[in-house]
Amino acid sequence: MTESLHTVTTMPTARQSGCPFDPPKELIEARRHGPISRFPFPDGHEGWLVTGYNLVRSVLADSRFSSRKELMSHHPLIDYGDIEVPPAPPGEFLLMDEPQHSRYRKPLVGKFTVRRMRLLTERVEQITAEHLDAMEKAGPTVDLVTAFAKPVPAIMICELLGVPYEDRGSFQENIDTFMSGEAGDEDLIAAYTSVQQYLAELVAAKRANPTDDILSELTDSDLTDEELKGMALILLAAGFDTTANMLALGTFALLRNPAQLAALRADPTLTDQAVEELLRYLSVAKQFYRVALEDVELGGHTIKAGTTVILSLNTANRDPERFSDPHTLDLHRQDGGHMSFGHGVHQCLGQQLARVEMRVAFPALLNRFPTLRLAVPAEEVALRPEAADIYGVKSLPVTWDA
Repeated sequence: MTESLHTVTTMPTARQSGCPFDPPKELIEARRHGPISRFPFPDGHEGWLVTGYNLVRSVLADSRFSSRKELMSHHPLIDYGDIEVPPAPPGEFLLMDEPQHSRYRKPLVGKFTVRRMRLLTERVEQITAEHLDAMEKAGPTVDLVTAFAKPVPAIMICELLGVPYEDRGSFQENIDTFMSGEAGDEDLIAAYTSVQQYLAELVAAKRANPTDDILSELTDSDLTDEELKGMALILLAAGFDTTANMLALGTFALLRNPAQLAALRADPTLTDQAVEELLRYLSVAKQFYRVALEDVELGGHTIKAGTTVILSLNTANRDPERFSDPHTLDLHRQDGGHMSFGHGVHQCLGQQLARVEMRVAFPALLNRFPTLRLAVPAEEVALRPEAADIYGVKSLPVTWDA
């Protein structure tokens, strides 16, 4: 049976006032009409918006839908005209299909296993404690983003890859620039070029003098320097930005849901469930894009070859057909299975590292500062724009009783 057809005419550029954790109301409304809607792109391309859990999951698992960068020529907010999009640079495997994707992902899979990431717990605890100590000395009012949320995952991913400690500051700044959704083209190009140049030098140094880190291990393979540079860029950007925004936005969400915060404080065994529920509820990686390589039947409609499909993860993770009372943060939730790390061959490689970091960081922060609270009214917290690939807060002023 064919679903009734809904059209979303423009992609929302902001969230509803007073609802910083909910998907934009236009996307929630689209899901109410059905799991798939038409979406006319600004350049005239007729595409699709998928908002339902089951359909998003099916597309992510279907090799007939491509992730290749050179096919992503349509943007939901901008008309690029006739600009030709080049293929992804060597090593940037998130924007590739098989078999190229596996060439880069396979050597990394064994380096990010559940067991290997859990062995890092002690180091995550140490870094977390050091930054909580620094917060306590600097407080009782600090910006949680710069004092805690950013440095913990930044240090971990840089140590794993072998980025020297003294270089981390400039790295964070450049990653921030091209992930913020607010930089102009000139600044984006400058930041990207700077990171590329730095990584080229780093790969060369690791090849000449290997150290105990993932990047050095990868030099002992048939991967070229260009490929290693691209792989390192993906790992650094993904390993830093997503977890940093989860830690900050997750803290914001807990502070705005005092009953859930109290439950987590009272029961440390709730931590793993709390992390999964925050991942579902916040969905900081809001959406993915795919392009149909052939005609595909989806939700009662034919997706023509060459058509761009927007996959809305934040509505899929709030789908009432999959999750009970989906717009409520419930740390005791039993209906798991969120897609915040994606699904299929492109499912997030670093998800176990992110989980370890969050399982350590959230309880440590809340236990260290039992009276932690916002230092500004909630409506004054600066949010990242919808144009950013990863959603979150730009800053989160917090305070506590000294």
